[in-house]
Amino acid sequence: MEEKMSRAEKKMAQNSITTKDMEETGMTGMDSQETKTAPDGMAVGAESGTETGKGRKKKQKEPKIKKPMEKARKKKIIRRSILGGVALVIVFFVVVNSMAAQNMGLMVSTVSAAVQDVEQNLSTSGTVKSEETKTYFAPVAVEVGTVDVAAGDSVKKGQSLLRFDADALAEAKQMAQLKLQANEGGYNSSIYKNNKYIADLGEANVNLGVLEQQIADSENYVKELEQKINDKKAAIAHEGTLLQISLLDWSDKPDSEEYLNLQKLIQYNSYEQQNNKEVAAWQKEIDTYQEMIAAYKEYRSEMKSQKSASEGGSMDSGSRSQLEANTEMEKMNNQDTLTAIEEVENGIQSDFNGVVTEVEIVEGSTPQEGQKLLTVESTEKVKVEITVSKYDLDKIAVGQEAEINIAGKEYKGKVSKINRMATTNASGAAVVGAEVEIENPDQSIFLGVEAKVEVHMATAADVVTVPVEVVNTDREGDFVFVAEEGLVKKKRVTTGISSDTDIEIQEGLTAGEAVIMTTGQELEEGTPVTVLPQNPGMAE
Repeated sequence: MEEKMSRAEKKMAQNSITTKDMEETGMTGMDSQETKTAPDGMAVGAESGTETGKGRKKKQKEPKIKKPMEKARKKKIIRRSILGGVALVIVFFVVVNSMAAQNMGLMVSTVSAAVQDVEQNLSTSGTVKSEETKTYFAPVAVEVGTVDVAAGDSVKKGQSLLRFDADALAEAKQMAQLKLQANEGGYNSSIYKNNKYIADLGEANVNLGVLEQQIADSENYVKELEQKINDKKAAIAHEGTLLQISLLDWSDKPDSEEYLNLQKLIQYNSYEQQNNKEVAAWQKEIDTYQEMIAAYKEYRSEMKSQKSASEGGSMDSGSRSQLEANTEMEKMNNQDTLTAIEEVENGIQSDFNGVVTEVEIVEGSTPQEGQKLLTVESTEKVKVEITVSKYDLDKIAVGQEAEINIAGKEYKGKVSKINRMATTNASGAAVVGAEVEIENPDQSIFLGVEAKVEVHMATAADVVTVPVEVVNTDREGDFVFVAEEGLVKKKRVTTGISSDTDIEIQEGLTAGEAVIMTTGQELEEGTPVTVLPQNPGMAE
């Protein structure tokens, strides 16, 4: 600035010297004197013989002899006089402006801080998207009869999208019903068999216990009988031995009655040893019990086999729970299939008003079960996806009202979601996605198009404001320039919300206080300035 001022001063000084020299030399519009010729042939000047100055005597003027001037020379003199006058005026204004600049300082205009309402808005654009999308899948592998829509079609709630072949659908329904019956029958059969195995196992366990006891008791009784037989036979044999001894004692009297009786007794004893009735009865009982024991053991073998088979065929608690769970899942799957078939017997209808965005099936084809058929996006629940920069992230909030313009039509909306993770836009800047829900959507909405969005982020009523361009920022914060005693001064301010034109001043200025409008000028604290009168419109 000092360099610029010094240049201006040099220029002003040069202009001043030039003007002074011109005045001293008596230059006027006619900067040369013409030589005139007297009638007697002597050349005299316009003011020949005239000389002025200190210490000199003024010579007596000689009478001038006028001579008519040529027309061309007269025009030339007039033109030179006009050009000289213009040059003098230009020099005068340059000198006056230079002197004024030295005395008045830099010219600046100001604006007064005003009290008014301020609304901070976010003006942006985004893409119209549906908040509700429904993709329809094939419930079963059934031939498609007709496809009633194409991608891009607008549909109403309940409108037919496609229909399956009626005969193929009826066959699929019957198959689902049979599977449901077979699943239930299989379960019942498994439970019946398991119950029988359990009953057989219980029977075997009970019988085996009884048989084991019966076999043990019978074998013990047989042993007792065998002991009785042995004891009886031993007693008879012992008696026979005693008889033989007695017979020997009477051997010297063979003809005696005692000897003869002893012989008879020995013969009877021998018979008894072979044919004793008690021994025979016991032996017969032993044979009976032996047959019983054999039968018990055979039955025991059958029970053991039955037990083994029952244990292998019956289900434990875990196996039964698994069977029940698998059966229930199969039943649910078959029931779901049957329900799905019944739901599409009249075709697939749209669940809401919307637009068909995808059709991936053709008439006459047979989709796989679960295959994607088509997609409808709702026009009843519509949003605009926008991105927010880091500068507006602290100002936007869920619930803020918004105005949306789609293809020239206005809609009301509210901020419904702000993502918690930033992404990178095409310029490489980090931005955060947000969604604005449209509150009054209609059939005129086009999905996928660009929409203009105006989010009303904050409002402040009756606050001190200044134009946004007068607020500057440095390392210490925000400030404005004011003029005090002809000099520029920084004034620190605390700002609040701002609109496109005005910014709220929370601290540092009062209503009516004048602030310098910089308008591209580089101001520094202490710079001399002259404040121009305020524009009445700016002062308000």
